[in-house]
Amino acid sequence: MIGAIVSFLFLAAGLYFQRRPDFPVEKAIRWVNTYLFNIVLPALALLYIPQINPGWDLLIPISAAWFTFFLSWLIFGSLGRIFNWSPQVIGCLSIVAGLANTSFLGFPVVEALYGKAGLPVALLMDQGGSFLLVSSIAIVIGSIYSHERGNLSEIPWKILKFPPFGFLIATLIMSLIGWKTPEFLIPVLQIIGKTMAPIALLAIGLRFKVEKADLTSKFFWYGLGYRLILAPALVFLIYRNFLNPEELTFKVTVLESAMAPMITGSIVAINYHLAPRLAALLSGLGMVISIGSILLWYFFLG
Repeated sequence: MIGAIVSFLFLAAGLYFQRRPDFPVEKAIRWVNTYLFNIVLPALALLYIPQINPGWDLLIPISAAWFTFFLSWLIFGSLGRIFNWSPQVIGCLSIVAGLANTSFLGFPVVEALYGKAGLPVALLMDQGGSFLLVSSIAIVIGSIYSHERGNLSEIPWKILKFPPFGFLIATLIMSLIGWKTPEFLIPVLQIIGKTMAPIALLAIGLRFKVEKADLTSKFFWYGLGYRLILAPALVFLIYRNFLNPEELTFKVTVLESAMAPMITGSIVAINYHLAPRLAALLSGLGMVISIGSILLWYFFLG
C-alpha cells in the first residue's frame, strides 16, 4: 500500500511540474528515461531472470502474455496498413496495448482478489512474459516503427546497443545454465527495482494531459478495447482448453491478461517517439478505467 501511495505521489509530481512554465519538461523526461532504461531495467533483469528455472510446466501462463503481445502487433500492424495509419501510431498501439501491467497493477490486484496463492502465477506471467517482452521484442518494434525509411541495416545496431536488451540476453543465459545472481547484489537490485513504478509514473505524469479530443480518439479506444476486453476474452476462450477453468492458475492467467497497458511499455513507446501522448494516455488513464473492467472479469471468472 505504501508503495502505491508513493508511486501516485510521483505521478502527481509529474502532473504538477508539467504545468510549470519554467520547468524543463523535455530534459526531465530524457533524464528519467535514461535512468529507467540504463539502470532500472538491467537491474530488474539481473534480479529476476536468473531465478527462473526453465520448465515446460511454466509455459502455459507465460505463453498467454506472448500470445496477446504478438496478436496486438498482428492486429494493429494489419489495421494500420489497411487504413494507412502513421508508423508511430501502429508502433505505439502494438507495444502499449500488447503489454499488460502484470506487476505494478497486477500483483496487488491478484493478491487482493485471490490471496498470496495467486502470486506465483502472476510472477511467472510478469517475469517470463511482460518483462521479457518489454526488454526484447518491444525494442525491436520500437526500432522498426521509429526508424526513418532507407537504411534498414541500422535497426539491428539500435537494438543491440539498447542496455536492457544486452542484460536480458546475459541473464537468460544465466537462467539456462543455472547461474544465480550473487546474493550480495540482491538487496541493491531490490532497492533499484522498487524505484521502477514511481519513476515510471513520474515520466507518465510529465506527459499526461487529458483533453476532450483524447477521449474521442479512436486510437485510444482501440488500444484500450484490445487490452481490457479482446485480449482477456481470447485468453479465456483458448486457454480453458489447456487449463481447468475452475483452478486458480487459469483465473489468474485471464485476470493478468485483463490488466491495463503496461507503464514500462508506454515508456518504451515514448522513448522511441511513437505517439508519446497516446502512449501516456493508454497506461495512465487506462489504469483508472481498468478498475471497473478488472472487477467485471473477476466476477465473470467466479
